[in-house]
Amino acid sequence: MKTENFTLSATDGHARAGTLRTAHGPVHTPVFMPVGTAGTVKGVHPHELREEVGAQIVLANTYHLFLRPGTDVVAAAGGIQEFSRWRGPMLTDSGGYQVYSLAKQRQLSEEGATFRSHIDGTQHLFTPEGVMDLQRQIGADVVMAFDECPPYPCTEAYAKTSLALTNRWLDRCIARFGDSQPLHGYAQMLFPIVQGGTFPELRRESAEYVASKELPGNAIGGLSVGEPAERMYPIVELVCGILPADRPRYLMGVGTPANLLECIARGVDMFDCVLPSRNGRHGMLYTSRGIMNLRNAKWANDHAPVDADGPCAATRLHSRAYLRHLIKSQEPLGHQIATLHNLTFFTWLVGEARRRIEDGSFGGWWRGMAEAVGRKA
Repeated sequence: MKTENFTLSATDGHARAGTLRTAHGPVHTPVFMPVGTAGTVKGVHPHELREEVGAQIVLANTYHLFLRPGTDVVAAAGGIQEFSRWRGPMLTDSGGYQVYSLAKQRQLSEEGATFRSHIDGTQHLFTPEGVMDLQRQIGADVVMAFDECPPYPCTEAYAKTSLALTNRWLDRCIARFGDSQPLHGYAQMLFPIVQGGTFPELRRESAEYVASKELPGNAIGGLSVGEPAERMYPIVELVCGILPADRPRYLMGVGTPANLLECIARGVDMFDCVLPSRNGRHGMLYTSRGIMNLRNAKWANDHAPVDADGPCAATRLHSRAYLRHLIKSQEPLGHQIATLHNLTFFTWLVGEARRRIEDGSFGGWWRGMAEAVGRKA
């Protein structure tokens, strides 16, 4: 199964292996995208992302780059790849989630979202058209439509009104994207976002509306915002059953290693999440044997390698006691090693899922692995 930008090469149940073709190279799915909010993954050099982590595509954020250093600065450099020197594929979130997180500092209207900067309190307006223009300046390979992310919990009435606004904003995004041109000499792809809160009929309505736009890929937003996993998974399954099979499906902001496996099994192709880097800086490491909290005293005199047979070279080398010491001492090297470890593990995990989808063993593997990676080590 193949479209202009995506080839689906293998399936195992609902799990899929495919390839997304971008202007900066192919992305083999399932894929996990490290979050480089401000154009960088904290403490990790682009060379390390490519050569050690094995990252294929990195996410940056329109809201943060707009506020600092300014998208005009990024554009003057030739786009985000030239500015950051990450020469692989990139995706930009529209800033809709960041506006959602500023609930006490923003106002929504038909025109867009007015908000105050978390940096200096200055007031700004994001409109669907303006966000498309900003993402043209940034120049990521994949750009996201501007949407409203409803909070959890919310009433069905709120979610319905929110979805109608998101749909109208989507139409405006598509129109502006179609009327504008890339600024840096290569093509960009626009992905719309399915919303609807935790209400199945609204999610169905949104997925059908998004699918009708026939854009190169589709995203699922508004999950992992506080709802329990048992409410998230049925929504993912419902939406994946509606979104077209010949385009990639991107679940935004999810999640833990167990979340990734559960959602790959339901048909998701692309993920991003801040957990591996944020939690790594606080001493939480993800491994195939479970989650290690290196702040716990049990590791203080443990001189075994952090993860002797894991995919990360740094944590095959350094001991648990040493890394715990670095993290407890707030040494930047500790944050760097822990982040490298977690990102490498997430990348390995989705790569292993792809290999097993291709050889037909995913269905017999993923539940046991999801249980293993979710327990405390």
